[in-house]
Amino acid sequence: MSAVHPLPFTTRSGLTLNPHPQRKDWFDEPAQARSLEAERRHRQERLAGAFRLFARYGFDQGLAGHITARDPELSDHFWVNPFGLHFSRIKVSDLLLVNSRGEIAIGEGPLNRAAFAIHAAIHEARPEAVSAAHTHSLYGKAWSSLGRKLAPLTQDSCAFYEDHGLFEDFGGVVYETSEGAQIASALGPHKGVILKNHGILTAGPSVEAAAWWYIALDNACHTQLLAEAAGTPQPIPHEQAALTHSQISSPSGAAHAFDSLWQGLVAAEPELLQ
Repeated sequence: MSAVHPLPFTTRSGLTLNPHPQRKDWFDEPAQARSLEAERRHRQERLAGAFRLFARYGFDQGLAGHITARDPELSDHFWVNPFGLHFSRIKVSDLLLVNSRGEIAIGEGPLNRAAFAIHAAIHEARPEAVSAAHTHSLYGKAWSSLGRKLAPLTQDSCAFYEDHGLFEDFGGVVYETSEGAQIASALGPHKGVILKNHGILTAGPSVEAAAWWYIALDNACHTQLLAEAAGTPQPIPHEQAALTHSQISSPSGAAHAFDSLWQGLVAAEPELLQ
């Protein structure tokens, strides 16, 4: 993986993609200055914590699901969970560092093939995306079966107004990087994507943002499912929805929301830092 692709490029699977423009709004606030070692540790700790938070939210269906964090030094490598270890048990020392060929550079596997196929393509197409999250959450799966994007029904759901994509070509378990590249294309420059008949996925400039947006996107799916079951929802008009999006969709706000959960998690489960 190269860090930046200024022109259309061909993935390892042979699929040509146009790289998406970097999200300028993801760089509005300067990143906290840390050494490479400190930044790597920060991402590892938040990644291990994100898995445990996902378990608390019930995003731990069977063996499905993965969250990744790009390594701050080796930008074509990312950290990911080992296949088969329950989210609630993951510690920093359990994480795998995987390169662009799907080889484990650090850690003991096995590696989830679908995690590599999906996340390698996203990290390649979106150089500003530090993290991506995907699991088979209940409400994300249910909403994905409808094959359409979410409407701006509430203030919270406006975080994704005109800021999520739709991948319509379900083809079974994603084992091929060619399909991962198609998912990355459907994600586009957005923070989330609905994977038809599959679930949801989010990406962000930090582990905190990607993880919180996943929690929020599943909640938005849940909300719209309930609203449509109860009657005929009345969406927020475009102008107000766009304004609200600009007010509540920042990565810094997502990071603060994640940190409010992180603090209690570490206090209750300090072993995740091991």
